[in-house]
Amino acid sequence: MRKKLIIPILAIVLIVGFCSLTMAGEHGHKASKKVGILLVAFGSSEPSAQVSFENIDKKVKAAYSGIPIHWAYTSHIIRKKLAKQGKHLDSPEVALAKMQDEGFTHVAVQSLYTIGGAEYHDLRRTVGAFKSMGGFQRVILGYPLLSTQKDMQRAVNAILEIIPKKRKKTEGVVLMGHGTHHPSNAFYAALMFQLQLKDPNIFIGTVEGYPEIDLIKGLLLQKKIKKESPMLN
Repeated sequence: MRKKLIIPILAIVLIVGFCSLTMAGEHGHKASKKVGILLVAFGSSEPSAQVSFENIDKKVKAAYSGIPIHWAYTSHIIRKKLAKQGKHLDSPEVALAKMQDEGFTHVAVQSLYTIGGAEYHDLRRTVGAFKSMGGFQRVILGYPLLSTQKDMQRAVNAILEIIPKKRKKTEGVVLMGHGTHHPSNAFYAALMFQLQLKDPNIFIGTVEGYPEIDLIKGLLLQKKIKKESPMLN
């Protein structure tokens, strides 16, 4: 689901942002414009997730050929695990510092988060700090996947497209999100509501938020759904 939805939002953010970029002066001289993209994810050490990240990377490179793509993971634990495997990923802070050192003047930072939770707001602060330092002529931050009602509708349409058409009406579909204690966790319940307007047997649960999995199980039992198809976002 994530790789179908992330790219349209990324494209909108970058098109709007880079169409308005102009040459800025540095120490009284015009600096050579060097544009870069930084993709930021929580990260994962699971091979299946790496495939998704690789697909996103390919699509972004295809859409913005000639623009260097950098990656950063916000999870220290994931970065540490990958380092033991010989794969080294930077934090957003380190990645931006490296891009600044490499002479990038205009940087688009795009998170791959589903919602604007605590980690997204940490990323906002990081980007804000680099703006304050003035190391880049311009640095912009794109919104997470679910930010507006239009985003929600696109997500609903994308989810409905990947659900098997031959599914029986008595079969339920359960999608699981990570969840958070941040107020933006409400997007999960809102997404389930809008999905159920189209298909009442689609449910969204979270591991660490609301709706919790026990609630989803109870709703399935109430509807006497005996078969469910779990799908992880």
